[in-house]
Amino acid sequence: MEICHISGPLHLLSVGTLPQTSTFRKCKKSNPFYSLQLESKIQRSETLPHIFIFGIGFVGQYFANQLKNDCWKVSGTCTSVIKKENLEKMGFEAFLFSASDLELRSLNALQDASHLLISIPPIVDLGDPVLCLHQDILRNKLSNGNLQWLCYLSSTSMPVCVYGDCGGAWVNEDYPINAATKSAKARLAAEKGWLDLGHDLGVPAHVFRLGGIYGPGRSALDTIIKKESLSQDPRMRGSRHYTARVHVADICRALKASIDMTLSRKIYNVVDDDPAPRAEVFAFARDLIEKRWPGKMDGSHSPSTEDLTIQKNSNRGEKQVSNALLKKELGVSLLHPTYRCKLMAWYHLFMLMPKNGLISTDGFPQFFWVLIF
Repeated sequence: MEICHISGPLHLLSVGTLPQTSTFRKCKKSNPFYSLQLESKIQRSETLPHIFIFGIGFVGQYFANQLKNDCWKVSGTCTSVIKKENLEKMGFEAFLFSASDLELRSLNALQDASHLLISIPPIVDLGDPVLCLHQDILRNKLSNGNLQWLCYLSSTSMPVCVYGDCGGAWVNEDYPINAATKSAKARLAAEKGWLDLGHDLGVPAHVFRLGGIYGPGRSALDTIIKKESLSQDPRMRGSRHYTARVHVADICRALKASIDMTLSRKIYNVVDDDPAPRAEVFAFARDLIEKRWPGKMDGSHSPSTEDLTIQKNSNRGEKQVSNALLKKELGVSLLHPTYRCKLMAWYHLFMLMPKNGLISTDGFPQFFWVLIF
């Protein structure tokens, strides 16, 4: 039986959370009954954990917000001045990153980092831009003994996936590598480079091979409601029999679990339980919308048949990615084991709303985006 946990920003939701550990202690500053004297004592006796994130993108920002709520210091890089300003307003220490910047001033902040998360993809014909251009400085900054954990975010998606086309077979972390494309070879080299760095520094180092990431603002519902056309990559995924995916909240759940474990492995596939085809996900989402608001759907709300197909002789990269090791070794219980969990959570929330109330100009509730995630 499929068990789904409904999570979201509203207090009426049942939010899935991890048990608190010594690493992830909740910040008690907002509790009026908490002793200020005790808080001062804790601050003097403990050094707050400090994570540095190379590439504070969708996953990085989601994780950074969780850590900030647990009293972590968060630093990291981004690629635009606007993003840097927004991150600073959110309370993060942000630095601009460019592969052509040979000085990379952000590396100075690494000296105090206790944890390091890398979410920057490799560049074909260059490799990982941090390792290839700054490895010596990086090793020097991290060799002071402060670093306790390192994790590199990789991918299970083609054409960068190191597994290649597996003919629809189930794939675990020990499946033979078949990095056939330049992108896949660059990804494999980046994975090895970061694992080797962690080994040399004597800290637990992990590689998370992520499925297609969805979450707030990034889902089949968003594409349908916003009437967006699919880019080339999603069009390619649309024709496949199997598509690995994972909710951003479950990625963060896995990251937290790995921080609290002493395992030094390892590579983990971070995906959900159901590698369903993209077309099936869109069909399920459209059915839910039509069920709640009959007549609101039309062809303009859905990716066209052409968008969801691709010629049969292309390299599909067919495989079913297993998450068994993630569950066994890290003990991760997924909040969203299948795409149906999140979409059904949306549907049940909107069953609480009047069908004719709070309708936007597009024919959908004005609070749609607040309630989905």
